[in-house]
Amino acid sequence: MLSERRLQVLRAIVQDYVGTEEPVGSKALTERHNLGVSPATVRNDMAALEDEGYIAQPHTSAGRIPTDKGYRLFVDKLAGVKPMTAPERRAIQNFLEGAVDLDDVVARTVRLLAQLTRQVAVVQYPSLTRSTVRHVELLSLAPARVMLVLITDTGRVEQRVVDCPAPFGETSLADLRARLNSRVAGRRFTDVPGLVEDLPDAFEVEDRGTVSTVLSTLLETLVEENEERLMIGGTANLTRFSHDFPLTIRPVLEALEEQVVLLKLLGEAQDPGVTVRIGHENAHEGLNSTSVVSVGYGSGGEAVAKLGVVGPTRMDYPGTMGAVRAVARYVGQILAES
Repeated sequence: MLSERRLQVLRAIVQDYVGTEEPVGSKALTERHNLGVSPATVRNDMAALEDEGYIAQPHTSAGRIPTDKGYRLFVDKLAGVKPMTAPERRAIQNFLEGAVDLDDVVARTVRLLAQLTRQVAVVQYPSLTRSTVRHVELLSLAPARVMLVLITDTGRVEQRVVDCPAPFGETSLADLRARLNSRVAGRRFTDVPGLVEDLPDAFEVEDRGTVSTVLSTLLETLVEENEERLMIGGTANLTRFSHDFPLTIRPVLEALEEQVVLLKLLGEAQDPGVTVRIGHENAHEGLNSTSVVSVGYGSGGEAVAKLGVVGPTRMDYPGTMGAVRAVARYVGQILAES
């Protein structure tokens, strides 16, 4: 266990290195921070921190920089989440409130996160499997053709055209719409198949084939594979940090192009809290020089997807964690009201 004073020295090193981009020496620490001890004592503390792997000395400098292990201790023990100011909160709310649909919400969220954090922003679309049905609309396009519109609690809208085996009248269509919504509205997608399996039995024999066809299309829509979608923005921000990537920025850019990698980075949506993965904690080798800050978002206090940012390990962790958490909270509110 590190002493309280050495924890304070580590915090000061992280803060100075993130702020100045320069390795930190003992003299600078005692001048900038009220540590209450002599430069010689700080040097001893820095030597102990280096021995335990929390800081390291770049070859060309007398100063020290934090290691992945040092950043991890800083995030776990020393860094509070920096709250957003009232003007910042208003700006977030105003920017997101103008969104017209789910695609617009996601696009605005990506732009906003990239601007706030000056990192790469990644937003996962709400997963259908973790959503609930808000409403199912059925519209007659022709005597034997129906438009099925599925609206989720996250504002996602899925449309399908159903070719029916026989003509289906407006009265029967209205009856099906009412019966269907009475069973599935407000229910989890995973519950829907069991809720509608006996629905065809409630209709006349000549209509059962059409009802079954409509239900089959609805169930196919619920389980389609395209649900794991992402939007990414602010990649150009990485060029500002080229000196933070020891060899080249290319492995980072290549990893960011892989959707499967990004989904793994964001982690499972069931974990709603702020998650920070630092350097080599990221399984993908191309991202070993980056940190990922992510959080779940959703309506009704339940996470349906994740959003986050990717940047160099030399990151303003309190500020980034605060921004990611604040944006997720507002996105959840918009989804709940949409």
